[in-house]
Amino acid sequence: MPVTEKGAPAPAVEVQDLVVRFGVVDAVRGIDLEVPAGRSLALVGRNGAGKSTTLRVLAGVVPATAGQVRVAGVDVRSDPQAAKHFTGYCPDVGGLVPRSTPWEHLQLAARLRGLTGWEPRAQDLLERFDLGAVADRVTAGFSHGMGRRLSVVLAAFHDPRVLLLDEPFDGVDPLGVDATLELVASQRAGGSAVLVSTHLVELAAAACEEAIVLRGGQVAGRTVAADLTGPEGEQLYRKMLS
Repeated sequence: MPVTEKGAPAPAVEVQDLVVRFGVVDAVRGIDLEVPAGRSLALVGRNGAGKSTTLRVLAGVVPATAGQVRVAGVDVRSDPQAAKHFTGYCPDVGGLVPRSTPWEHLQLAARLRGLTGWEPRAQDLLERFDLGAVADRVTAGFSHGMGRRLSVVLAAFHDPRVLLLDEPFDGVDPLGVDATLELVASQRAGGSAVLVSTHLVELAAAACEEAIVLRGGQVAGRTVAADLTGPEGEQLYRKMLS
């Protein structure tokens, strides 16, 4: 594991002055964040705040325009393929093959990552997310919530060092929410760093220890995630966005 100059473990995720520009639009403008191994961070904010773009950069899907981005000690800008080895990514939309079943998705993921003995973990995850009964059904007929649950399963399947979940609670029923919260907790306990992007502040607080509020591609505030709950938390959140 990489270490800092003082000998302490380096952050599993480190972002410094991240800028992402699409044409003349700055989707992300100078974001800084760190997530140590075994910790969790929520990115919260309204639509268009830069949450998904930040996770896409960390996942190696979208290139950064400027700034430093490191995952598990790997420079994502210079070697995105190496960084992907350490990450599991649940995108906010898409990512599933309509004509394939959940089990076929997991088979393909195992083959691409060279996993062996993967079947028990795959079966366990499908059962935990209430997808065992539809493991051999093509995903074309899945509801939005079922697709979200499968995307979370696929992201965590290979037990990544960095788990990136973009809007994992969107359209998901309470059982699926509970399964996702339990997964985040178990991944953290195993030493993974977890980032969750969501506009659902209460669930962000339930999933994560810390939160960064984004507004217009910039950091509007940082806080202990639990401080965003209840009436006082809602007031604090609104104040950060004002």
